[in-house]
Amino acid sequence: MQRIAVTPRDNWRERVESVGMLYHTIDGVPYWDESACYRFTRSEIDMLDTATAELHSLCLQAVEEVIRRDLFTRLRIPKEFAALVIDSWENDEPTLYGRFDLVWDGNGHPKMYEYNADTPTSLLEASVVQWFWLRETRPDYDQFNSIHEKLIRFWQRWPNLHTTPIHFACAGDAMEDLGNLEYLRDTALQGGARTRRLFIEEIGWDSARLDFVDLDDAPIRVLFKLYPWEWMIREEFGRHLTRARIRLLEPPWKMVLSNKGILPILWDLFEGHPNLLPASFEDQPLLGEFVRKPLFSREGSNIEIHRAGSVTRTPGSYGGDGYIMQRYQPLPDFGGNYPVIGSWVIDGDPAGIGIREDATEITTNGSRFLPHFFVEG
Repeated sequence: MQRIAVTPRDNWRERVESVGMLYHTIDGVPYWDESACYRFTRSEIDMLDTATAELHSLCLQAVEEVIRRDLFTRLRIPKEFAALVIDSWENDEPTLYGRFDLVWDGNGHPKMYEYNADTPTSLLEASVVQWFWLRETRPDYDQFNSIHEKLIRFWQRWPNLHTTPIHFACAGDAMEDLGNLEYLRDTALQGGARTRRLFIEEIGWDSARLDFVDLDDAPIRVLFKLYPWEWMIREEFGRHLTRARIRLLEPPWKMVLSNKGILPILWDLFEGHPNLLPASFEDQPLLGEFVRKPLFSREGSNIEIHRAGSVTRTPGSYGGDGYIMQRYQPLPDFGGNYPVIGSWVIDGDPAGIGIREDATEITTNGSRFLPHFFVEG
């Protein structure tokens, strides 16, 4: 794994916009950054592929354990939604996607920081934008990236694809979320689905029919929501989810895995596994250097790194539901740039990686996305 400085393409903004990425710059600073890229060998990519498949398998076993031991209270999942989680698990409701955040420098084993199992973003740039970058700049090399093909294949297998429309919704105030949502909707269209788009705020509830409805008062039978489960179930209309005739992506059982409480549960189940870091709930403190993370948080908010007698922390509004602790594992340092590898799982299979980089050890909403390629060897 190497970081290589390169010259950005002429008119790179127009080039990435032409494939749908309109959020390439955040607050005047490039978010899509092709002034450098990462080079891997095939054997390194194989190791990332294997680690991702292994972690996905461990996580599925962890869901089973949470249900068996009734750990919903430990994960702050309200009791009234436990049955929804269990039903979706026992009915084997499919998962579309997820993204493991891994720390690795090409040596040893990749380690799991966390699993963005419910509403991961940076999908368009990982799937499409870096692929076109590769084709234009390094056509003789390859990339760990079958995300697009696997997304389309997922939709092609969806039941009643041609008769029941699939609604796609996100919050109405997030350009990045909308870009990711529209990309996913496009893969569904390419898979043969009928789709409709609306914003979360536009979804209504018909109490007579027990249906969530769209702006045409049509029932929503299948909903892809780029909106966190932990928010949905705590909102006024969330209580209707337990009785509505609706199927959701991600399915309710993903509530278990999108919760950072899964990290100590995984460690308890598979202590010493080479792809996991020691972790505990806060009432069972870790000794030594550690990272304190809220059960629910996003984009690096409310993270604390405790090391060498000092604390580095980020602001935010999360933490009201409690914290977990995870052994401190430093990110690799490439000349003051700290990359996190986002490894995608699509329809249960490893599908590719995207790399986000920051000048600090905490990856946030403003961290840059850099493309990658690999060579044989």
